[in-house]
Amino acid sequence: MRTPQSHTALENPPSQSTLEDLRLPVQAKLAAAWTSFMFLYIYVDYLALYKPGFLDEILAGIVHEFDTGPTFVALALTLMAIPILMILLSVTLPARVNRTINLVVATLYIPVSIYNVAGEESWSYSYFYGFSIGLEVLLLAFILRSAWTWPRRTA
Repeated sequence: MRTPQSHTALENPPSQSTLEDLRLPVQAKLAAAWTSFMFLYIYVDYLALYKPGFLDEILAGIVHEFDTGPTFVALALTLMAIPILMILLSVTLPARVNRTINLVVATLYIPVSIYNVAGEESWSYSYFYGFSIGLEVLLLAFILRSAWTWPRRTA
């Protein structure tokens, strides 16, 4: 038995060129945003290697005026590991915990992203840092918005 269609539906059938707009689950949006954030985070660090004198500082054991000892390396690994793990956690954690952790971690990473420009004496790279930090903060804002507006189940 066929479901009756309205007169409007019969008069205006969908065209062949109409694209289907599927609703993506929040978990997939969050994982995609954290993945994008990590690609950007890694490439900003990689491209910073091209700044004149940056490699000399690394070879001298200094990054952003910090000694590159075991504490620095462990902290750097932690700063990278948290967003990397957020990709997995965003698709595996239950909704309530997932929402909370995404809100907390994204909020904490906004100042981390902004801190990357601290200590830059040269304005010649201001576009590079401004653009990269702007993109990182936009991605974090998307994560915050997606987690904050997580759909509720209706009774």
